Amino acid sequence: MKIEKAKVTGNKATIVFSDVEPFMINAFRRALITDTPKMAIDNIEIHLGAISDENGRTYESTTPLFDEIIAHRLSMIPVPTDTDALLRGDLRYKGECTCDGGCNNCQIMYSLNRRGPCTVYSKDLDPLGDDKLRPQDPNIPIVKLTEDEGILIYATAHMGTGKTHARWQAVHAAGYRPIPEITIHQDKVKDPERIAGNCPRDVFEVSKKTLKVVNPEACVICRTCEHEDLGGIGAVTVNAETDRYLFRFETDGSLDPKTAALFALDKLGERFAELIKDIEELK
Repeated sequence: MKIEKAKVTGNKATIVFSDVEPFMINAFRRALITDTPKMAIDNIEIHLGAISDENGRTYESTTPLFDEIIAHRLSMIPVPTDTDALLRGDLRYKGECTCDGGCNNCQIMYSLNRRGPCTVYSKDLDPLGDDKLRPQDPNIPIVKLTEDEGILIYATAHMGTGKTHARWQAVHAAGYRPIPEITIHQDKVKDPERIAGNCPRDVFEVSKKTLKVVNPEACVICRTCEHEDLGGIGAVTVNAETDRYLFRFETDGSLDPKTAALFALDKLGERFAELIKDIEELK
């Protein structure tokens, strides 16, 4: 299993794997989704009763939504995870931390204090500490408050993995497909311009009247180029059986794709090391 190349653009990543079989790359996909750790809100305290502003005006602590719905929405907002601390091993799971009641190594605390009329967004979550822990997406709506309505919440985020709950799933839209082997039989190519022009993914280009493959990773194996009426019988052959795969995934913003991929690969390494050890003990 080798990585030929990798490209990261924002929260999206593209990786080309070679010398790999489907079960291997699917194991990587599952590790990305279920085993990558991240921070997420899993405990909230909602203030009940009247809320007063700096001018002494009183607002009723009530919203159009049930508290359970607000709690669910808060838990699904991607909050940043300190990747440097995560890679150093400073961040710990709640049950594994040696602190008494919570510390910077196992939790992040947020406050939410808004009064209507307004729409409450994720940007209104104020971290109690470093401002870099503010949600990366500022425009996720939480609840809409009308006149004389207010909301005061204290929320706590802890680290977890997608195996426990979807709120801790950092990676989404993870998928892969084979990169086919495309062979051009130049002696049979009668109309290279027509073959290149009919490809829906711009896999080919024509240079000096010669058909060339310039973007094999874009091929979706539609086999349009193999049609006999495009420019020659047997001019192009597409072989879908390959050991090269194009893998794409994106994160929700709580982690960068590189960190997520490193943790998934490390987790796979640990699992296979344990499996080898167990097999050797059976001998």
